[in-house]
This record gives sequence, C-alpha cells and structure tokens, in this order.
Amino acid sequence: MVKSIKDLNLKGKKTFIRVDFNVPIKDGVVGDDTRIQEAAKTIKYAIEQGARVALCSHLGRPKGEKKMEYSLKPVADYINEKKIFPVKFVEDCVGKIVEDAVNNMKDGEVILLENVRFYKGEEKNDPEFARELAKPFEVYVNDAFGTCHRKHASVYGVAELIHDKAAGFLVEKEAQYFDKLIKNPEKPLAAIIGGAKVSDKIGVIKSLLKIADVILIGGAMAYTFLKYKGISTGTSLVEDEQMDTVRDVLAQADKAGVKILLPIDHIISDKFGGEPTVCNEQAIPDGYMGLDIGPKTRQEYAAALEPCKTVLWNGPMGVFEQPAYAEGTFSIAHKLASLGATVIVGGGDSVSAVKKAGVADKISHISTGGGASLEYVEFGTLPGIDILR
Repeated sequence: MVKSIKDLNLKGKKTFIRVDFNVPIKDGVVGDDTRIQEAAKTIKYAIEQGARVALCSHLGRPKGEKKMEYSLKPVADYINEKKIFPVKFVEDCVGKIVEDAVNNMKDGEVILLENVRFYKGEEKNDPEFARELAKPFEVYVNDAFGTCHRKHASVYGVAELIHDKAAGFLVEKEAQYFDKLIKNPEKPLAAIIGGAKVSDKIGVIKSLLKIADVILIGGAMAYTFLKYKGISTGTSLVEDEQMDTVRDVLAQADKAGVKILLPIDHIISDKFGGEPTVCNEQAIPDGYMGLDIGPKTRQEYAAALEPCKTVLWNGPMGVFEQPAYAEGTFSIAHKLASLGATVIVGGGDSVSAVKKAGVADKISHISTGGGASLEYVEFGTLPGIDILR
C-alpha cells in the first residue's frame, strides 16, 4: 500500500505537491480544466490542514528551455478567476525566489511554481536539480498519476530526499485499483485491448496473460492478429513486422488457458472515413479496410463480458472519433456500465468514449494516466508510486 496524505501531519509544514496541470491552453486561456479540478481535492485538503503548499507541474514539452508559451502563469490566473482556491504564481521552480516565497507563506496558503520542465534536470532526474527542488520543503505529496511512470526529478528524485511523503487522493485511488487488479482481482477477469498498434500494447498484453481469463482485441491491432491467422484483411492497417510477437502471444495464451477473442465481422469502407458497410465475414474483401468491429462481434464481446467480475479496458474498438465507426466502442462502454463489476478504464480514447457515452458515473475507476496505467499493469508498479511505499 502507498502512504496516504491523510497519514501525514501537514499543519504548518512546507509541502511540495506534484500535480498534473498539463492542460490545453489556447491564446493564454485554459481549455479543458479536468486535471485542475481532479487535483483540487488534495490541494483543498492540504489547505484545510494548514499546510504551506507549493504546487509543482509540467506543461507541454519545453525541452529544458524557458519558453514562455509553456508558462504555468495562465493556469494560476485561471484558478484564481474561477475561485477554485486562492493561489500565487512564482516565476521559477528553484532558487532564492522560491525559498523566499515559501518562507513568507502562512498556514493554508498556496503557491504555483513555474513549469518544472524549463530545466533539463527535471527529465534527467538530475540529483543536483532534485536537491534544489526539494530544498525548501519538509513534506512531499504526489498527486500526478499521469507522470508516475517517469523517473523525473519532481516525481522521483525529490521524493527520495524528503522523509515525510505520501500519495494525494488521486494517486492513492489509482494505486488501490491497480494493485488489486494485479495482485488479487475478483475473477473472472476480462481485458479489452484496442487501439491501432500491437507494438504499443504488447507489454501489457503479455502481463495480462498472467491474470486474465479472457482478452478481447479490437481496433486496428486486431487486423494484425487476423492476418497472422491467415485471414484476409484487405487494405486494413497491419503491422507485418509484429507477426512473431502475435505468434508468441497466442502460444502463451494457449499455454495459460486464456481465451483471446478477435472480431468475427467488421464495419468496412473502401477508404479511411468513407461510406461504412457491414462485412458479415471475418475475412475483409480486397480493396476494403476494417474501421470498427461489426454487430456480431459486439454481441459476442458483450456475452464474453457478462460473467466477469473485473474488467480492464484500454483502447477503442474502431475509429470512434468518426460517428460511422464509433458504434463498437460505444457498445463496449454501455455494456461495461451495466455489468455491476469492477471496471477500470484507462487511456485517453477509452476515457473519452465512456464520457461521450454518458456512462462515466457507472464506471468504478477512470484512470487519469494513459501511459502510466499501461505501465502499471505491465510492470506491476511505477517508479513514482514505488518511492511512496
């Protein structure tokens, strides 16, 4: 188990909280503020406890240079404007300016430090930079699950240097769900893996073979599996260089007694985004590409999920950003909402599908980290979480 922020004495303590404020900003204005709202619970708790809070985040990829289009100042302005909590902006994340700001704070006050990726030392987890970041603080809290798979200074190096450390509410919830999924899930367990590339998901699929009872494959990666099995895939997206990988996965699944389900029919078109046609066969005709799972597959997948007590979903079933090819993905979302099982959804596309389908409140856990959630399942833990255990 990770230590929770509730286990720490925060009163009067100079507290470094790593948050994920990597939000879309256009013309200096914050677009989607979901990440800010999600972190607010931990921040408000720290304020109530009388902590002296410094928030640290990255924004975009400034590659270790001070590029002002990646400044977090618009985020501070937005938080104040929307009255989420009162915050002062500090124009750096290390050095005297930060030390002075921290030393002049009163209990329950909050500052937001400038983008931590303005320094090369952040992504390199440079020990000297980590020391600079940690210097003014007595307590470390990580509430940025989306960066927990990265061994960066603000995620790992600072946590190594500060004795009193814990997870914020977001990270604590993620760790609870993923630890249970990996160590003692309620069975039967199904994994639904979609998306374009086998190569992106191979590590997670191999780890799932140790815990899953059934794996449902969708999205373009299914065509690589079908082609390996000698089934015609027309002009569908296929990774020819992944055939050995697919062979290994199917052999391991066979050995472990894990059922791997592949689409038995498709929604196809003669070009990407063209007119949709139902293909009732598993084989896709020449000149056509698969762009979603078909109605028979939707039924078969729903039936396979019915008895399951735990489900992990990562990746869409088709090109769901186009309405003509979204039905497969939405059918999965609605089925999961009606199951009454522990359902974990991770990865940007699946998360937005669940939200678009209007069933987000029926899902046990919607993960805030795409890459982080995959690596958690693949490796059984993450550097940023391990350091808090």
